Amino acid sequence: MIVVDSNVIAYCWLNSPMAALAQRVRVKDPDWQVPVLWRSEMRSILAGYLRDGSLSATQARRVMRQIEEALAGCEHLVSSDAVLKVVDATRLSAYDAEFVALAKELSVPLVTEDKGVLKAFPEAALSMEGFLA
Repeated sequence: MIVVDSNVIAYCWLNSPMAALAQRVRVKDPDWQVPVLWRSEMRSILAGYLRDGSLSATQARRVMRQIEEALAGCEHLVSSDAVLKVVDATRLSAYDAEFVALAKELSVPLVTEDKGVLKAFPEAALSMEGFLA
């Protein structure tokens, strides 16, 4: 079991230079846990793909449905206290802190490519390559 952030999710389901790496993470550990926040972040990522013409609206909706199905039962509400504790101890946004707080709550690694998160929580956060090593 691992927590993954929204970018790792996007890398896994969208055509990107990081897709193969993210898919290897999913093969190694398919038990991906996420805060409910991932949905809004993924919608924002898909909006960017819509706006730049990389995906049609139909394709974006299909991708979102596929991810929602894959992560069904793996979503968690994270307490505000836990998120704000992480924010207070770091310079991370509340969005990033939500993923960190969930990983700490579940006592599992957070897999992310976010350099700020990796630097702030080297004991809890791993890059995709670090996780696969």
